[in-house]
Amino acid sequence: MASPLLSVTWTDHLTGRQGFLVVDRLVRGVASGGLRMRAGCTLDEVTGLARGMTMKEALHYDPACRYIPLGGAKGGIDCDPRDPEAYPLLVRYLRAMRPYIESFWTTGEDLGLSQALVDRAVAEAGLVSSVQAVYPLLDDEAEARRRLRDAFAVEVDGIGLDELAGGCGVAEAALTALDHAGVPHAGTRVALQGLGTMGGATARFLTRAGLTVVAVADIKGTMANPAGLDVEALLAARDSHGTVDRSALRPGDRELPDDAWLSADADVLVPAAVSYAIDAGNQERITARWIVEAANMPVRPEAEPLLAARGVSVLPDVVVNSGTNAWWWTLFGDIGADAEEAFAHTRRSMRALVERMLARARADGTTPRAAAHALVADRLPVMAERFGCYR
Repeated sequence: MASPLLSVTWTDHLTGRQGFLVVDRLVRGVASGGLRMRAGCTLDEVTGLARGMTMKEALHYDPACRYIPLGGAKGGIDCDPRDPEAYPLLVRYLRAMRPYIESFWTTGEDLGLSQALVDRAVAEAGLVSSVQAVYPLLDDEAEARRRLRDAFAVEVDGIGLDELAGGCGVAEAALTALDHAGVPHAGTRVALQGLGTMGGATARFLTRAGLTVVAVADIKGTMANPAGLDVEALLAARDSHGTVDRSALRPGDRELPDDAWLSADADVLVPAAVSYAIDAGNQERITARWIVEAANMPVRPEAEPLLAARGVSVLPDVVVNSGTNAWWWTLFGDIGADAEEAFAHTRRSMRALVERMLARARADGTTPRAAAHALVADRLPVMAERFGCYR
């Protein structure tokens, strides 16, 4: 595998903590990828995430649309987002990365950071926007910025559209897999790790599609009920980091250990929190038929063949959590600042992509992840010839 185009390690002069930026590839001189903050974040992790962003952007390329995919990049900061030093550290990181953000890296929220917090820190760091590098590629910058501003202002049941788009895509990926296997939505059980932006939205869309969420894990542990949890009540009781106030639990709900979500009696397992959550040791506890990777890189490579040998299908993150990539087409005018239009576009794009992946896996006799990689390999040369991709 080729090395990334750019790899930066930054050390904060006040705390000694480190931050990273990896640009895997540029397309038309720009790369896109979020900024995460978590204790233990490493350069290797950010490098893998940047490569994943290249793949996600390529998978959503549609010559009929105005949107043209960008290259892949990712940022990371080694700090607990709950640490009192986290926000000033974020501002100092953004100041250090200002030349890259101004020139070729568009970024936004990821694990540990909300878009609102990123926007606030971006302004304090003296930047115009976290996505300003893409502005020169737009036909009408002022109009594009208005569309994006209007889209971020849209709320559904008190939750921002930007927070719902990714979970809509994850849910549609899971539903497509169920439909592909002829499994009815009603009665299908789901367990999730993480009830933040991605996990919370995924739980909401799956519940509204008729599935039953039987277990949810956050930093305090696992909440479970074989008859189904009250997802809306849990969402309403979250703090800004996705941690649920346990007073929202009902008498029939149980509190279990942190990792109990792995062995929950569920058909679909959705890791929607940290990377590397499922490894060769704990994979044997999983009884679910599908693992739907809402988080980035939650299943370690050595665990996947062991899961496949037991009949557990892993739907890969580069496809599953790429719904946000599809929603960013708002910036280019392919969709408007309207929730139903955004959800319809995301569902249509994700369903078509997952169906292509599953068909390719069946035709090649391989795993969904290998099929996704094959689809990317087909797309990248076309993009390189048309737009210019640089290593």
